[in-house]
Amino acid sequence: MPWQDVSKMQLRKEFVMLAMQEGANVRQLCRRFEISPTTGYKWLAREQQGEGLSDRSRQPRHSPGRCPDAIAQRICLLRQEHPAWGARKLAHRLKHLGEEVPAISTVHAVLQRHGLIDPAVASSRPWQRFEHAAPNDLWQMDFKGHVPMLEGCCHPLTIVDDHSRYAVCLHACSDETEITVRERLQEVFRRHGLPARMTMDNGSPWGNDGSHYTRLDVWLMKQGIRVSHSRPYHPQTQGKDERFHRSLKAEVLQGLPLRHLADAQSRFDRWREIYNQQRPHQALDMQVPIQRYRQSSRPYNEHPPAPHYAEGDIVRKVCEYGKIGWKGQSWRVGKAFISEQMRLRSNAEDGVFDVYLGHSVHRAA
Repeated sequence: MPWQDVSKMQLRKEFVMLAMQEGANVRQLCRRFEISPTTGYKWLAREQQGEGLSDRSRQPRHSPGRCPDAIAQRICLLRQEHPAWGARKLAHRLKHLGEEVPAISTVHAVLQRHGLIDPAVASSRPWQRFEHAAPNDLWQMDFKGHVPMLEGCCHPLTIVDDHSRYAVCLHACSDETEITVRERLQEVFRRHGLPARMTMDNGSPWGNDGSHYTRLDVWLMKQGIRVSHSRPYHPQTQGKDERFHRSLKAEVLQGLPLRHLADAQSRFDRWREIYNQQRPHQALDMQVPIQRYRQSSRPYNEHPPAPHYAEGDIVRKVCEYGKIGWKGQSWRVGKAFISEQMRLRSNAEDGVFDVYLGHSVHRAA
């Protein structure tokens, strides 16, 4: 119908008043009002039957294929319980709870119908993913920034297993010092065992500039853990932990403000249980992390022995300046290794000497 919206009702009323006059030519009126005879007789019949001239809803009165109200209500309630979960996670969680589950597209439609879909999130695309082959091959560790509380500031320490996305640690710390990290790691190692490798950022307390090791690195190496640091300004190196931080922010930190460290830890513990045991992960084919995680078979050694080197190895003690001397020259290995006994071995490919603390290798400068 070519009528303008601003005068639609006025034109309809004028049309039916003229069409109801005695001797009116309805078809001629339709041509003059630029509407089809079908539309003209429709409005005339509605006026005569007292039904009004406003547009009727085009929504069908009955939708046999529509999700039942009870299931739609359950979907909405679960979404309210986990506001950051999408249709795929909600569908798999409902299935795990033993409830009737419609298609994922239907769950998405329910969320859209009730205004529970964020368009910005819906249009995002997943990152290309890489993961290690087995649990405990690699743990990613970092702090989730400085989180203000009503009383003080919280520094969430997070450790995520690369293979399973299992959160082995989510602790509300009062600072970001080496001693705090070491105390938390001792608790984690006693409970879960040791990983083969750990990767960290380059800020405090992890490292200085990506090329120098810290006392924390040395402490980990003595447990037989290989240590690596992400490339400066490349947070994707810590991609699993960065993604964990996004979920933590969306599902916990954007809610009610934390009151104090005890309140923060209580909320972290509750959410960590949901994250590890209930929250399906699309990157895991909708499994939950605990289904893929296994504790490490390598136990934590409270008092690791000094590194053992074979007879004939070139061994030097690191002096107070973080250097070792050999063949009349001084080689810098870093102050973190002061007083440690380290082994030297020539690399035949480039003539550079590798320096070892136990089985961990470093390049001498």
